[in-house]
Amino acid sequence: MQKNATNITMNNSVKSNKWALLPILVFLVIYLVSSLWSGDFYKMPLIISFLVAAFCAIAMNMERSVPDKIESFVKGMGDKNIMMMVFIFLLAGCFAATAKAVGAVDATVNVGLHFLPPNIMLAGVFIISCFISLSIGTSLGTILALAPMAVSLSERGGVGIALALGAIVGGSMFGDNLSLISDTTIAASRTQGCSMRDKFRMNFKIVVPAAIVSIVIYALCNVSSSVEATGFTTQELIMVLPYLFVLISALAGMNVIFVLLLGTVFAGSIGLLTGKLAAWEWLKTMSGGAMGMSEIIIISMIVGGIVELIRINGGIQFLLNTIGKRANGKKGAEFGVAMLVGLVNVFTANNTIAIVMSGPIVKDIASAYNISPKRAASIMDTFSCFVQGMIPYGAQILAAVTLVGLDKVTPIELMQFLYYPYLMGMAAILSILLQWPVEKVKS
Repeated sequence: MQKNATNITMNNSVKSNKWALLPILVFLVIYLVSSLWSGDFYKMPLIISFLVAAFCAIAMNMERSVPDKIESFVKGMGDKNIMMMVFIFLLAGCFAATAKAVGAVDATVNVGLHFLPPNIMLAGVFIISCFISLSIGTSLGTILALAPMAVSLSERGGVGIALALGAIVGGSMFGDNLSLISDTTIAASRTQGCSMRDKFRMNFKIVVPAAIVSIVIYALCNVSSSVEATGFTTQELIMVLPYLFVLISALAGMNVIFVLLLGTVFAGSIGLLTGKLAAWEWLKTMSGGAMGMSEIIIISMIVGGIVELIRINGGIQFLLNTIGKRANGKKGAEFGVAMLVGLVNVFTANNTIAIVMSGPIVKDIASAYNISPKRAASIMDTFSCFVQGMIPYGAQILAAVTLVGLDKVTPIELMQFLYYPYLMGMAAILSILLQWPVEKVKS
């Protein structure tokens, strides 16, 4: 039964307290002010900003002793969902690093270019970007691998570099949002307590129409390209297999931990058999991939501690009550979830962090308004990626323009051609307005 109450009681012993949200405000002020002052949104380390917010949370509520508050903070850090997320992050890092080391990314690009007709090359580049990001679960990794293609299309195909780069960045956001091994999918699914496959199915129905429309738009762009793949071999087809294995096995319902473990073994085995990797080099590559996840792991744990203290002090209850007064039913609550994760993303310029910070609050809102965990996870992930794909100071846009050269394209110029992120946002809004896709009611 849907709840329309204006005051939701999460826990009778927890009183609503707006001041309990102060640590989040402290984080946003420190991060945003320092970023604006320096002119660089990556100047201030996120971990330092979160540590200051953590000490702010510990200093609050003078009725409790410091050791008691630290114990609560550590309990939040070690929450089972946070720890499972950490484990998955480590495995995802191992797989992504191994696949890249054996040449799977380059092989996928070359195979795609080999089979794509020149007159729809731009649409093909978008599709390749979608596939790679869906397979490796990272938009930044996809952009780093494919950005040089934008230069080639511009120089040899007569297409504007901003348009070509827009296709790559847009496609990269497709996988960032949808991939079963994306850190956003992992974070959204774990914080809401749903399987990644269920979240994928819900997400798929929402965003695929936006991807199809994007493909049509890029296909209508008249491109006469002479860009061709070079050195296409049967071995490159083999290099694509680890991505196909991960994608198919995850969709088939295999546990994500085994998907990533077997995918890493599969990719590494190919590297050993083809001579792309030596045994010790493979181990070192996996270690580097796992260590590359250290920042998001540390931040996830710190955020878990902060959110636990905010919950105990009544901050989450305040948010629930505030959204409850304005939600006007399930549809309003879903828009509230979208607004919450979107605003946090605007200030942090990081969609994964926005999900990690918003997740525990969203879970309580979803429970109060009978929003299924998979739908809550889907809304969070989609709106965070939508916002991330349209802010000019986001990592994806900055990385793209930096790689091709700021003298060739600026973030504002690139934003004109980010068709997919805009269409994804429109699809997500329509999904809430129309309450689609319709979920089956369990008897």
